[in-house]
Amino acid sequence: MDLSGSWRAAPAREELRRTFHEPALDDRSWAEVAVPGPWMADDGLAEERSVLYRHRFEMEPVTEGRRRWLRLDGLAQQGDVWLNGAYVGNTDGYFVPHQFEVTHLMGPDRSQSEASHQHLIALDITAPTFGDPDERTNLMGAILDPELSGASGHNPGGIWQGVSLHDTGMAAIRHFRVTCIEAGEVRARLALRCVFDHPDGGPVVLRTRVAGVDHELCHPAAHGENRVEWTIDIPDPERWWPHRLGDQPLHPLSCALVVDDVVQDQRSCHTAFREVKMQNWHLLVNDVRIFAKGVVMLPQPGDASIRQVRADVEAAKALGFDMIRLVAHVAHPEVYDAADELGMLIWQEMPLRGVMARSVRGQAVRQAREMVDHLSHHPSVAVWCAHDEPFRRPVNPPVTPPVIGQQRPSWNRAVLDTSVRRVLQRTDGSRPIVIHTAVPPHLPQLDGTTSHLWFGWHDSRAADLGAAIARTPRMGRFVTAFGAATVDPDLPELRSAHWPALDWGRIGKAIGAPTSSLHHLVSPEPGSDGATWARSGQAAQAELLRITIETLRRLKYQPTGGFCAFYLADPSPAGGFGILDHDRRAKPAWRAVEAACAPVIAVADPFPTGLASGAHLEVAIHVVSDLHDPLIDARLTSTVQHPDGSTETHRHGGTVGADTVEYISTLSIIVRGTGDLALTLDLTANSANGPVTAQNRYHATVL
Repeated sequence: MDLSGSWRAAPAREELRRTFHEPALDDRSWAEVAVPGPWMADDGLAEERSVLYRHRFEMEPVTEGRRRWLRLDGLAQQGDVWLNGAYVGNTDGYFVPHQFEVTHLMGPDRSQSEASHQHLIALDITAPTFGDPDERTNLMGAILDPELSGASGHNPGGIWQGVSLHDTGMAAIRHFRVTCIEAGEVRARLALRCVFDHPDGGPVVLRTRVAGVDHELCHPAAHGENRVEWTIDIPDPERWWPHRLGDQPLHPLSCALVVDDVVQDQRSCHTAFREVKMQNWHLLVNDVRIFAKGVVMLPQPGDASIRQVRADVEAAKALGFDMIRLVAHVAHPEVYDAADELGMLIWQEMPLRGVMARSVRGQAVRQAREMVDHLSHHPSVAVWCAHDEPFRRPVNPPVTPPVIGQQRPSWNRAVLDTSVRRVLQRTDGSRPIVIHTAVPPHLPQLDGTTSHLWFGWHDSRAADLGAAIARTPRMGRFVTAFGAATVDPDLPELRSAHWPALDWGRIGKAIGAPTSSLHHLVSPEPGSDGATWARSGQAAQAELLRITIETLRRLKYQPTGGFCAFYLADPSPAGGFGILDHDRRAKPAWRAVEAACAPVIAVADPFPTGLASGAHLEVAIHVVSDLHDPLIDARLTSTVQHPDGSTETHRHGGTVGADTVEYISTLSIIVRGTGDLALTLDLTANSANGPVTAQNRYHATVL
C-alpha cells in the first residue's frame, strides 16, 4: 500500500513532541504537505530544523500466517517512527531505505478492535543545517551545501521518497543485491546477495529468473537472519553499452524466497550485462576504451517530478556527454533508470564533501554498503567515489587544488576515505573506485586523484590550460570540475541605479561563486549596465567551456582519460555554473558545449591576447575523433581571414584513425591589418556509418 499523498506537518517543538504520535491528537490545524517532497515547499516550514509528520489511513488487518512491513525509501536525514502510538524505530541516511516489521501493530488483536482498520503513522524528522565545514557531522553532502543545492537559508529535510506497507509470508527478504561481475561475449555472470529473516528456520529455495535463465538455490536456513551469496551464469549475453558504442538491452530480474513451494517474499529489478574497468585513468567498457565526456549533475529538488528528473539526463545526452558525475549525493531513482535506458555512464559519489568530523566514520561505512545494495544492479553506475574535495576550501580558491596544505597527513583522506573505499571494494569489486576528488600528488606515494581546474575562472585564461598540463601531466589525467558561473540577466539586483556599486557578496552567495572570480571572468564597467554585463558573462562562460573541452579532448589519452564539466543546470534562479539556467533554458554555453563534445571535431590552438599587426603566429591544427571506426577520405580546409580583408587557405587530406587525435599541421600566420582575425576549420570525411562533417571558428582582435 502506497502512503504517498497529503500528510499533516508541524514544526517540532519539545512540548508537541511528547504527544504528537498519539492517535487522539487533533492535527487539523497542522499544515498540509505533499509526500514525497521537502518541507521547504511550505513557507511556514522552510527554515525549520525538525518537523513532525502525521498521516491517517485505512488498511485491513494482517491475515494469519503473514507479516507486515513498513518501508521508508528516503527520509532526509534522521527520523523516529511511530505507528498507532507505538514506537517502531529510527532511520539515519537520506537515501537509505529502511524497513520495519509492524505486524504486531496492525493485527486483528489490537486493543481497539472497532478501529482495527484505522491507523496513524507519525514521524519526527531532523535535518541539520549547513554549518562550519570543519565540524560537519552529517552525511547529506551536496544536498545540504548551499553552493550546490541552491537552498541557502532553507533546510532540504523531509520525506523525499515513498512510504509504503507490504505483506509477506513468515519468511521475508530484508536486503537484496545484484551485481554484474563478468560480461564477456560468451558468458555473463551475476553475483547476488540476499539477506532474509526466517522465524522458524528450515530449508528454503531462492528462485531466480533473468534473461530467460531460471536458477534455484536450496539453502538450509537458520532461525532468524540468514545471509546467502551465489552467482548465476548467462550464456551468450546481450551486452549493455554506452550510447556511443552500442545498444542498451535491459533485463528484468526476479528473486523469490520459497518455503514448502510457497512464495514468501520476492524482489525484482532491471539489470544488464557489462564490465567496467579503469586503467591509467582511462575507462574501458566491455574492454573497449572510451574517452569520458561528462557533466556534473547537482541534486534535483526533492519535489522534482519523474519527467523533470529524466529531462536532465536527456539534456546531458543531447549535449554530447557520455557520463554524469553525481557530485556528493545519491540522486532520485529515476536518474539511474533514465541513464540505464539512454546509455549514460554515472560517476557515483558518497554524500561526503569537504572536511568531515570524525564522528561520521561509522555512518559513512554503513551507508557505503547501503549505497552498493541500492544501486549496484544499474549498468549505468560505472565508478564509485568516496569523497569530494576532502580538504578545507580556501577563501580565495586557486585555479588548481591546493598542494602545500595536502602534504600533511589528513584524517579525512587517510582514515575516513580509506575506510569507505575498503567497504566499496569488499561489497562491489566489479567497478573502479576513486578514493576522493581534487587531491594532487602528496606524500608518501606522490600519487593524486582527479583534478579541479579553474583556468579562466578564478585566475589566468582558459587558453593557459594546455601549457599547464604539459608542465604537470598528472594534473590532466581526469578532470572532474571546471567552468565558470554566470548571473541571470533578469536578476533584480542588477537593475540598481548604483551600478556597478552593488552588493556583490550577496550576488555571489546566491549563485555559489566568489565575487573576485565573477569579476575576473568579466569586469563590471561603469559605462555599462547589469544586464549587459550578465550577458557578457554568459558569452565568456561559453568560450571558457569550449576552449577547456577542446584542450582536454586534444590531450585525449595523453594524458587525459576524461572530464566532467561543472555543471548541467543552475540550482538557483539567480544563476550559477549551469549550461542550463534554473528553468532549464539553454544559455549560450549550450551551443558551445554541444559543438565541443561532437564525436568528431577539428581544433586549433587558441589565439593569444594582445595581438598586433605584423605578429607571427604558429597555430597547430588537430582532428579529434571519438568514433571507433577510422575516417576515410578526410579533407580539412583551414581558412585565415585577416583584418585587412585578405584570406589564405590551406588544405590537407588523408585518413584519421579510430578513437584518436591526429596532428594535421602547424599554420604559420603573419597578421595583416587591425580588427578581427578569424580562422575557420572545415572537415569532411566518410565513416562506417556515413558522412562526417565538422566546423570550428576562432576569433581574435588585432590592435
